[in-house]
Amino acid sequence: MPDLYDVAAIGNAIVDVIAPATDAFLAQNNLDKGAMMLVDPARSAELYSRMAAAVEASGGSAANTIAGLASFGGRGAFMGKVADDKLGQVFAHDMRAIGARFENAPLIGGPATAVSMINVTPDGQRTMCTYLGASVEFTDSDVDPAVVEAAGIVYLEGYLFDAEAARRAFAKAAALAHGSGRMIALTLSDGFVVERHREGLMGFIESQVDLLFANDTEIRALFQTDDFDAALDALQYRVKLAAVTRGPQGSVILSQGERVHVAPEQVDKVVDTTGAGDQYAAGFMYGLSKGRSLQVCGQLGSLAAAEVISHYGPRPQVSLKDLAATRNL
Repeated sequence: MPDLYDVAAIGNAIVDVIAPATDAFLAQNNLDKGAMMLVDPARSAELYSRMAAAVEASGGSAANTIAGLASFGGRGAFMGKVADDKLGQVFAHDMRAIGARFENAPLIGGPATAVSMINVTPDGQRTMCTYLGASVEFTDSDVDPAVVEAAGIVYLEGYLFDAEAARRAFAKAAALAHGSGRMIALTLSDGFVVERHREGLMGFIESQVDLLFANDTEIRALFQTDDFDAALDALQYRVKLAAVTRGPQGSVILSQGERVHVAPEQVDKVVDTTGAGDQYAAGFMYGLSKGRSLQVCGQLGSLAAAEVISHYGPRPQVSLKDLAATRNL
């Protein structure tokens, strides 16, 4: 079967509310800087009332990656759950407007569409408080076999490990993907996700994952070490392919005993790191889907990450396809 999609992603469908903040604001509201924390609707509303003037943007880690893929000119599909409410309609419109397939039926009579309150400090670090709402109602019945089987890469978001039903969806997607000879990719998403679900994640990685995305914090949390090189050594032969990002130190790509070091793309000023990892994954998988070398895949990832951290919001504001052309990538 020919690939209808370069990447089909499964993840939390979330609308981001992004505002500037100070370290003092984080302290006053008991927020752990740079972390993602799960909150209930009351806490989410409380934070919203205290935040500075904010920008709303459709988000969600895997959905952001599909937006980046589309900006490169790739063909993407997204599977996730929104409610039948205003924010859910906004999210669905935004996904379809970029040319991505998004056909999951909205949830009726349940929790509201998920929202993430994101406070960004002057150093560009984002601190997220997320109400998962309808997104955790995603189940294996929402996995479309036709989409999975028509995608070159099936990309799964680690945040979904917080929901048991979503883990069953992961298992279904992996079975369908492998049965069709497709590649399974997973992003670890956050160090706190790894700490909550280390055993389950490790089992899934070793048995199902072909391509793993992580940052240095997540990979050290996975192997319970402060030594980055030791974590790389532990990961080296557990997956066929891995891309590990290190912020201003670039990234390292692991492939069957080989290590490829990729320099970061230079940024004049880091404004907001929200979506950096998501966009790195977008560039990397776009390159992979087009048969590019691992070095170029990493460079495309770095380029996309650099673009998104130069402004507020988790999705590209310029054409990544055009930007890549200026770098001859």
